Amino acid sequence: MAKSSTHLLLCLSVFIFITTESTLAQTCSNYRFSSNSLFESCNDLPVLDSFIYYTYDSSSGNFQMAYRHTNISPGKWVAWAVNPTSTGMVGAQAIVAYPQSDGTVRAYTSPISSYQTSLQEGELSFNVSELSATYQNNEMIIFATLSLPLANGGNINIVWQDGSLSGNSLLPHPTSGNNIRSVSSMNLNSGTSASAAGGAGDSKLRKRNIHGILNAVSWGIMMPIGAIIARYLRVSKSAGPAWFYLHVTCQASAYIIGVAGWATGIKLGSESEGIQFSTHRAIGIALFCLATVQVFAMLVRPKPEHKYRVYWNIYHHTVGYTVIVLAVVNIFKGLDILSPEKQWRNAYTAIIVTLGLVAAVLEAFTWYVVIKRGKAEESAKTSQLGNGGRSQYA
Repeated sequence: MAKSSTHLLLCLSVFIFITTESTLAQTCSNYRFSSNSLFESCNDLPVLDSFIYYTYDSSSGNFQMAYRHTNISPGKWVAWAVNPTSTGMVGAQAIVAYPQSDGTVRAYTSPISSYQTSLQEGELSFNVSELSATYQNNEMIIFATLSLPLANGGNINIVWQDGSLSGNSLLPHPTSGNNIRSVSSMNLNSGTSASAAGGAGDSKLRKRNIHGILNAVSWGIMMPIGAIIARYLRVSKSAGPAWFYLHVTCQASAYIIGVAGWATGIKLGSESEGIQFSTHRAIGIALFCLATVQVFAMLVRPKPEHKYRVYWNIYHHTVGYTVIVLAVVNIFKGLDILSPEKQWRNAYTAIIVTLGLVAAVLEAFTWYVVIKRGKAEESAKTSQLGNGGRSQYA
């Protein structure tokens, strides 16, 4: 017993040691360069498994740096940039590196003047010397010395990226998830940094989250619930006209909230020049148009006994179910773009699956009630006919 306990304790100690070592290896302060290069400061960048090491001489403006990007496969490129004019991609003065097909690593400078850049080689707005890069063990490191005479207290805006290669050609980087969050600012004098979680970056991320939540709740949850109410509650005679008012209230509320979410998306699109999600945008616009037509169609709804009411019902159901299907598809596309924590996707998936199961159970129950009611009515008619026949010969 004591021997097995000792063995278990030993295994647990080894596990904790390995886990701790793995965790420590992911911080910049515990890393040692194979070239024995030393830097005065370092920062763990918030996304894309990246780190920046540097020594800054404020008197000369020399910024000696190393940008380290871990977990990078051979078919990928990396870039790190200083943006002297803004906090985004346009205007960034980039250093790019990638492993070539012959096994060597190419490093060069590339000024970015538009979102449609292909990262062509060119001179930056400041001098760059001692530029080199290494790639080994799925880790790319760029070394350089930049001339950065700063007059704003040592603050700089930085951007970093990665993307795929096609041979030795650079493909555009992804425009979702962490690849649109890789923006930060650094104070070279104090050694502090602030990620895109603050300022303008935080504002845009907050708008994306609000856009996603509004649309998921309205189009993706309330609309299906409203459809379930309309299809299954009206079968119950005790529900009376209440099902109709519940249906209208639910769908009208969903539409109002959905319009707010849609407008937030349009605003985000106008503020994100060069970042386009064409399919997500097209589905969103189609969804809004169909839902708006559906709302105004209520104004021309024929009375139940009108001869055209059956055609209106067909239109209403077709457009309504189309809106729900498009909404669910577009919400999952939005989740792909936002790349939130996995539990958010799991939560929405669970809600949709639950609503689907509820609808399936209610559908079966509704058919049971309708068939049973139909048989009862038919039996009642037969009984009445029988009674009428007997009275005729009485």
